[in-house]
Amino acid sequence: MAYDPNNVFAKILRGEIPCDKVYEDEHTLAFRDIAPKAPVHVLVIPKGAYVSWTDFSEKASDAEIAALIRAVGKVARDLGVAEDGYRTLANTGVNGHQEVPHLHIHLFGGRKLGAMLPSADW
Repeated sequence: MAYDPNNVFAKILRGEIPCDKVYEDEHTLAFRDIAPKAPVHVLVIPKGAYVSWTDFSEKASDAEIAALIRAVGKVARDLGVAEDGYRTLANTGVNGHQEVPHLHIHLFGGRKLGAMLPSADW
């Protein structure tokens, strides 16, 4: 999957689409999901043009990688879910059901979240 500079997160980063920002630093932006699946549902994204974890892990600088990981922890603490627990999820590619070709980490919390994935027959 190639990076699309017109994806919704790129437009948010350029200020073309508003967001409900909860955190921002030099390398990352975190904002509330417009269709939350839990009381706390935030997306944490790098500001660089990275499609997925695979792309990011290969091309991002050490500073960008550290900033993204630290941003997830800071957002969890700031939103009060770090102590009771939360879930992070980053969908990658077609089989991972990635809908936007910009790396984004979902942070869910604020309630018990249940099983990670339903059982399936393979």
